[in-house]
Amino acid sequence: MFTLRRLVLPVYIPTFLLAISSGILIPTLPIHLQSFDVSFSLIGLAISASGLGTIAMDLPAGVVLGVFGRKRVMVAGAATVGLATLALGFAPWYSLLVALRLAAGIGTAFWNLSRLAFLADVVPVRDRGRAISAFGGTGRIGMFVGPALGGLVGREFGLEAAFIVAGVLDITAALITALWVVEPPAPVGAIHRTSHLGHVAELLRQHRRNFATAGTAQVCAQMIRQGRQVIVPLYGTTVIGLDVAAVGTIVSISSAIDMSLFIPAGLVMDRFGRKFTSVPSFVVMALGMAVLPLAADYVGLLAATAVLGFGNGLGSGAMMTLGTDLAPRGSSGEFLGVWRLIGDTGNAGGPLVVGNLADLLGLSFGAWVLAGVGLGAAGILTFLVPETLTKQATSAVSPARS
Repeated sequence: MFTLRRLVLPVYIPTFLLAISSGILIPTLPIHLQSFDVSFSLIGLAISASGLGTIAMDLPAGVVLGVFGRKRVMVAGAATVGLATLALGFAPWYSLLVALRLAAGIGTAFWNLSRLAFLADVVPVRDRGRAISAFGGTGRIGMFVGPALGGLVGREFGLEAAFIVAGVLDITAALITALWVVEPPAPVGAIHRTSHLGHVAELLRQHRRNFATAGTAQVCAQMIRQGRQVIVPLYGTTVIGLDVAAVGTIVSISSAIDMSLFIPAGLVMDRFGRKFTSVPSFVVMALGMAVLPLAADYVGLLAATAVLGFGNGLGSGAMMTLGTDLAPRGSSGEFLGVWRLIGDTGNAGGPLVVGNLADLLGLSFGAWVLAGVGLGAAGILTFLVPETLTKQATSAVSPARS
């Protein structure tokens, strides 16, 4: 019988360590970049370089996964992120630092895809919502811990020390993965392919409806999720006039609400269906985003941001679970590579949309557009995407392996 305990060492602990590492960089990397005496746009480019590397490697990572297997790619991904992060504090040139961030993004693509494919292989459909929501919740807790740890280490021991701590956490995650992950047998239906890129093209053709409908919902979902990370701090500082500490407190409270919901979200997904969490999640996030421009003080912004955190927590693991449900057995790596690419496009697009709209029409208009995007995600999931739990629960499910 499958239990979540079987995923603690191979999945959850490495995910927690990598999330803490990512969180450490949130307050420390922008400050470190200022020491290179570059413009704010170049600072933004360096920070986003990791995301660009991830987008560039999502599809190739799916191909690599089909060739080398889950465990090797997981270890290589975490190790790459760790080595690139360790070197940040020793990079003497801005261009080298950008290259290191790109390398970390490539490693992130390998790690993200391989662990998701691993979960798709070893977790039965009936337990998948709980398993993946716990996976998402573990990452949320790590991202909650990381910024405070990074700020403390950076203040007491220097920014370079913070990068070393982050890199060591990543490499520790790679070692745990190497020791505790057992490569799952090839799933029933897997085939040996001489042209993996050709197979990806065939998957795009065969599953074009899923990519067109669920994929569009995935883009919308990630846009509102990432867009809130930009619009809340900007609105708090430029419109209401809050200081950085006040905005940080608001974001932390929202994160605490968010990460408290991953267990009930997983239980609901596995008992009632995926849509029972994903649709309400994006409706609530749209509501929070729509009322955000009405906030006139600290309490108002806190209330709106708390609603956003509650909505995001309701959907903990929802889109990852949907992707693993839709992935065909024997081709999950390649399918999830496309799925990750779609989601990462939304991740990158959210902040860009907010920034451009804010420059042209103001932050309030940007918030309302994101609210519409959230409602779009909910509508697509409601009317165009089938309930994957009902569909798959009626078929036989192979037992979990670890």
